[in-house]
Amino acid sequence: MTQRGHNLHDPIEAFAGEVAKDIMFPKQSEEYHEVADYLEMNVDYLDSMDLFDQLWEKYLENNK
Repeated sequence: MTQRGHNLHDPIEAFAGEVAKDIMFPKQSEEYHEVADYLEMNVDYLDSMDLFDQLWEKYLENNK
C-alpha cells in the first residue's frame, strides 16, 4: 500500500492502486500464500506474479 502513486505507467504504482481499490484483498495478511492465492484466483489487474514476488521481498526487507 505504501507504493501507491498516480503514475499508472509504473507497474508497482498501478498494482498498489488496484489493491487499494480491491475491498476483498487480504490487506492485513502477513502470509505469502494467502495473498498469492488470492491474486492468482481472484484478480485480473496483475499481469505477472513476478511483480508480486518482487514486492513481497521488499515488504519482508522493510518489515523485519
